[in-house]
Amino acid sequence: MKGTAARVITAIVLIPLVVWLVLWGPTWLVAIVVAGIILLALHEFFALGAKMNMPGYPRFTMLCALGLVMNMALLKLMEKWSVELNPFIMSILLKLVGSIEIVLLYFILGIVVLTLRSRRAIALALPDCAVSAAGLAFVAWPLSTLVNLHARYPELLLFTLVLVWVGDTAAFFIGRAMGRHLLAPVISPKKTWEGAVANVVASLLAGFVFYNWQREVLLVDCLIVAVLVSVAGQAGDLFESAWKRGAGVKDSGSLLPGHGGILDRIDALLLAAPAVWWYFYMTPFKP
Repeated sequence: MKGTAARVITAIVLIPLVVWLVLWGPTWLVAIVVAGIILLALHEFFALGAKMNMPGYPRFTMLCALGLVMNMALLKLMEKWSVELNPFIMSILLKLVGSIEIVLLYFILGIVVLTLRSRRAIALALPDCAVSAAGLAFVAWPLSTLVNLHARYPELLLFTLVLVWVGDTAAFFIGRAMGRHLLAPVISPKKTWEGAVANVVASLLAGFVFYNWQREVLLVDCLIVAVLVSVAGQAGDLFESAWKRGAGVKDSGSLLPGHGGILDRIDALLLAAPAVWWYFYMTPFKP
């Protein structure tokens, strides 16, 4: 019960702060917080890689991760500045930081240089390259979409977070009380199909509540996003569990009492956040 109590207390302290930040905080502040979370998550990610003799290139990857966050924050600001700044200055900004492609180009070129200059055997340097790419693709970029969600529609970001919280909570308690059939015994021996179903049902209920709260998003969109977040979030959770199992550890860290590390707390967002970002960019919804 000590672990459960610590988990609940941590949530009680952090959730109000997060809600305030999302609903009333400016996008630049959200970007700073997200950047800090990404850096902490990448620190844990590379620490796990080091346990598997794949330390990667953490400092360079973190620098590129900050570039992704800056890009997501600037996308919305540039829409505002486009009517205030000289077109030439705007074009320079867009070329330097205004696209994900330019950040990825810097990353690829940097990784090539670091790999060729590495003093490690080539058989070890190439896995370092791979784990760095995984850190940027599976941790940094997914979390950076949170910034753009906030700039686009803060309530949509809050909806995404609430779906993750509600789904995780339902899966945790229903899985403990009623779980009998293991979902992925090799990766995570405590996750059950009963908990997974509870996650989906709780997310659908949260989607219905969100629709009645704001009415700007169609009910069908709310329910589709609820299922997307539930399924994608659980997949992200399993991905992070697989990474920890490969490293032979139970938690990615110990920063958050009852929750483990930062990566343990935000693992569901690794796939859930970009799933919401993708869905609303593929639909005509324009808040």
